[in-house]
Amino acid sequence: MANTRTTPSGTPTNVSQKHAQGGIGESTLRPDGTLKVTGEFAYSSDMWHEDMLWGQTLRSPVAHAEIAGIDISEALALPGVYSVLTYADLPAEMKNYGLEIQDTPVLANGRVRHHGEPVALVAADHPETARRAAAKIKVDYRELPVVTDEASALAPDAPLLHEGRDDHHAGHVPHPNIVHRQPIVRGNVEEARKRADVIVEGEYTFGMQDQAFLGPESGLAVPGEDGGVDLYVATQWLHSDLRQIAPVLGLPEEKVRMTLSGVGGAFGGREDISMQIHACLLALATNKPVKMVYNRFESFFGHVHRHPAKLYYEHGATKDGKLTHMKCRIVLDGGAYASASPAVVGNASSLSVGPYVVDDVDIEAVALYTNNPPCGAMRGFGAVQACFAYEAQMDRLAAKLGMDPVEFRQLNAMEQGTIMPTGQVVDSPAPVAELLRRVKARPLPPERQWETAGEGADVRALPGGLSNTTHGEGVVRGVGYAVGIKNVGFSEGFDDYSTARVRLEVIGGEAVAMVHTAMAEVGQGGVTVHAQIARTELGVTHVTIHPADTQVGSAGSTSASRQTYMTGGAVKNTCEAVREKVLEIGRRKNGSYHPAWATAELLLEGGKVVTDGGEVLADIAELLEGEEPIDLELEFRHRPTVAFDLVTGQGDGHVQYTFAAHRAVVEVDTELGLVKVVELACAQDVGKALNPLSVVGQIQGGTTQGLGVAVMEEIIVDPKTAKVRNPSFTDYLIPTILDTPSIPVDYLELADPNAPYGLRGLGEAPTLSSTPAVLAAIRAATGLELAKTPIRPEALTGTL
Repeated sequence: MANTRTTPSGTPTNVSQKHAQGGIGESTLRPDGTLKVTGEFAYSSDMWHEDMLWGQTLRSPVAHAEIAGIDISEALALPGVYSVLTYADLPAEMKNYGLEIQDTPVLANGRVRHHGEPVALVAADHPETARRAAAKIKVDYRELPVVTDEASALAPDAPLLHEGRDDHHAGHVPHPNIVHRQPIVRGNVEEARKRADVIVEGEYTFGMQDQAFLGPESGLAVPGEDGGVDLYVATQWLHSDLRQIAPVLGLPEEKVRMTLSGVGGAFGGREDISMQIHACLLALATNKPVKMVYNRFESFFGHVHRHPAKLYYEHGATKDGKLTHMKCRIVLDGGAYASASPAVVGNASSLSVGPYVVDDVDIEAVALYTNNPPCGAMRGFGAVQACFAYEAQMDRLAAKLGMDPVEFRQLNAMEQGTIMPTGQVVDSPAPVAELLRRVKARPLPPERQWETAGEGADVRALPGGLSNTTHGEGVVRGVGYAVGIKNVGFSEGFDDYSTARVRLEVIGGEAVAMVHTAMAEVGQGGVTVHAQIARTELGVTHVTIHPADTQVGSAGSTSASRQTYMTGGAVKNTCEAVREKVLEIGRRKNGSYHPAWATAELLLEGGKVVTDGGEVLADIAELLEGEEPIDLELEFRHRPTVAFDLVTGQGDGHVQYTFAAHRAVVEVDTELGLVKVVELACAQDVGKALNPLSVVGQIQGGTTQGLGVAVMEEIIVDPKTAKVRNPSFTDYLIPTILDTPSIPVDYLELADPNAPYGLRGLGEAPTLSSTPAVLAAIRAATGLELAKTPIRPEALTGTL
């Protein structure tokens, strides 16, 4: 029977005395939690070094232009300025970088391709001096026509954003302004269409979303005596940064030493390089430590965003509600540089059907090069845009058939054994119908609560808080549902592995473990889980988490919901090997006179070596006294994946799938166009809740980000100039605690037999389904089609 937990207020149930031990399955508090909420935690922007300089980046004020000349003389003449660098000053032959395609110049080389592209760097003894010096650099821009959408990107006379490109995707795309194209064809859509009693077509628009992490890009580069550099930085993947940084500095990787500093959120926006290379270049040029900290305005230009998308869908169904076919085309705007666009295309295409059984599909997904801001990784990674469209389609089909939208979804829901459009068999639990049943069965919050709460009630205490508060007569209740599917881990043949070093030794008469990985702790709670794993596998109480750096093997990126699976798996793997070393020592010392040492079921618990029957054989600390510390570093890999075929899209491209369902309850003032999201109930299969408190927090956080893109978040880019119009939190709105509804969580624990502890990556799935659930609820309240997100008041009042 499935292990399930319902948490109406976000507090895990069944808290027991055992939680004080802090092992797997327990709600262990985060070691960094108190420091963060009290403001004492040291983030990368808090770093300081004696005699350090401040770095500043000059960015392009136009989106597409030739650089006819750069004059840095006035900037260099300013007192306090130590260095000004342009493309001509870069030290190495390699002058570009990139996650997959090295198409991004460190500094603009004769041409800028997007608003805010870095053009020059300044190092000065004060941040204000650096800013003033950057403003004195004269750049002669000669503007070029801009490419802003598919029509302008693929027009016969379209400017080529990357002429002569020779990357590994260039040979299979029909136009040089297409970064990557992934078709998926299975069955016969034309024949299946003949069996359809109803056909629904839809065109959907998904806006550009910002990760909106609260800690801006920042770091400190310190030149080394060996000619290398030490970089302390907030990032999502130390070793990926290292791989991109070292070549453009002209240094071997061992001379670029990277240490993770405090990260104030990420959500995909720190997968790409921002200030890392620039700070190192200035530190090496001046032979002084250089600190760079973006302000909020610059941060909007300094990292990638979520791909805006146009999605064209067609679904067919029989009169009894069975899906016959699906045809779609997904166009993602990748902006000026590739970033993670190829992988986002793979995700969007392979997950475009959603968690449903459809045997006949014809799918195409592409990403474009344009002069819009570069787009890349963000929580949900291509699956978010697809879910928004296919869930709207499910509601439209259900309405056309006169069926309940939840029952229609359940009738077509995938399950374990379902074959994906890529031909991959889902080989672990897929409780899609059950998740929908759970959110639907939850009691609805009362309507018009301001009237039933009683006189003098504090509206802030009501679900939905002060979000677009309105008590008018035109307030209408709406309820909507959605469910989504997300992959976990890196896909399509990527060599996804993680490394962990574990050291067990006796300190002060007690066995103490140290866990060392390169995992970026960006707020997901990985440092907590790693300690829990070590306590569980090694039976020790005291576990130290070594700071993440590049002195240990790669842990991969903190993205794709993969870190608990992959680096958690590496910690588990290494701890198991350390445990075997402990038992080897025990057998050597004690095995001759105690036959229980010969059994294979010996465990480490509570600082003791015990049999599976609970008999204590030895104290771990006493056993290791006088022995050398046990110190092992091992890698962990998931099962292999393959790249999708470039013609048919077939292939076992993903490691694991995860599912979440939402029910949204909204109140819409149809006269004013105001929306209050009262409740966003979520049900999700997490495989195994390693830390129930963190599980609930991740689900609620992902749900809130999906809420943001549903009703408020969008980077506005001028379609004529490709300039960003709202690069600030004044004009780019994100949900605050006052906008956040009640988010009750109901999670299942259906173990994936292929994963460590049976767990599922869980952080991204709730971001998928919360957005279309909110849109479905608003549609239910208003009767409007609403095919674009985010929803703005003018779309609800007819003033658009």
